[in-house]
Amino acid sequence: MDDLRGRWAVRGLAAAAAALSVAAGLGVRAVAGGAAAKYAGDALYTVLLYTLVVLLAPRLRPWAAAVWAAGLSWAVELFQLTGVPDDLARHSALARLVLGSTFNPPDLLWYLVGAALAALAHRGARAA
Repeated sequence: MDDLRGRWAVRGLAAAAAALSVAAGLGVRAVAGGAAAKYAGDALYTVLLYTLVVLLAPRLRPWAAAVWAAGLSWAVELFQLTGVPDDLARHSALARLVLGSTFNPPDLLWYLVGAALAALAHRGARAA
């Protein structure tokens, strides 16, 4: 029973972290511009995916969740090479937010940064 409560506690924290990462991403875009805002947004996109991974699999270790989040981010970025996300983004703001539109190689690095930072924060929270 304690394990079940623990998993729900982790899920609650992950949901709160997801909301916080969305707010941070929108906030960065609202107050900053240029490359700094773009790459912070990329890292925060992966942080959001990290929180969603933990929400679905609360027992996952931080580095495993980081690999999943980075892998999903990379998959979305590589999907942009097909042109499909760009076409969808022209018709839907939600598609543009979720899938992006055009491939940008430096994004791949920033996804790794976001995954690593999320894993470090998760590891620290688990230790506390």
